Amino acid sequence: MNHLAHAWLAGDAPAWRIGSLLGDFWRGAPDPGWPPGVAEGVRLHRRVDAFTDAHPAMAAARALFDPPLRRYAGILLDVWFDHLLATAFEARTGRALRGFADEVYATLAAAPADLPAPFRLFAARAAQFDVLAGYAERERLDVVFARLSERLSRANPIAHALPVMEALEQPLGRAFDALWVDLERLRPGGEGLG
Repeated sequence: MNHLAHAWLAGDAPAWRIGSLLGDFWRGAPDPGWPPGVAEGVRLHRRVDAFTDAHPAMAAARALFDPPLRRYAGILLDVWFDHLLATAFEARTGRALRGFADEVYATLAAAPADLPAPFRLFAARAAQFDVLAGYAERERLDVVFARLSERLSRANPIAHALPVMEALEQPLGRAFDALWVDLERLRPGGEGLG
């Protein structure tokens, strides 16, 4: 799961949302100086990632990729599954994507200033480039995959993955459906619609 899924699965508490999104930018135990909700959000992020990685639907989805993309399947699926969530966000969550994204951006803008610099940069750029709602636009995925490819230290095929993802759209959609039902149970309050 990527940013949109983590923001939703964190529930409605702003501190949990901040922590859940911070989880991609922090290694190790949460800083004891953070507000408790931020620390809990980081822990939730890690539970969601571990649960997703171990889920049979995720294993089946990774197996659909041929080498050399199979090595990067986890990264590709994180982005693709956020795309699938975004395109059916209201049906899956009962919330409009635009309203939810704006709410998250406002939460990120109010995040404590002492959080790690890479997270603060993400928080600023998320709103500037409308990252969360942008997952609904398939043409933006090419840009996301290109940026991910550039961030890796060795040559990789990620930048050219969109046609492969599109060719696998139906089986990946079924895998996401199976995974999402189970992930919603991790959300505080279990408020998801499934």
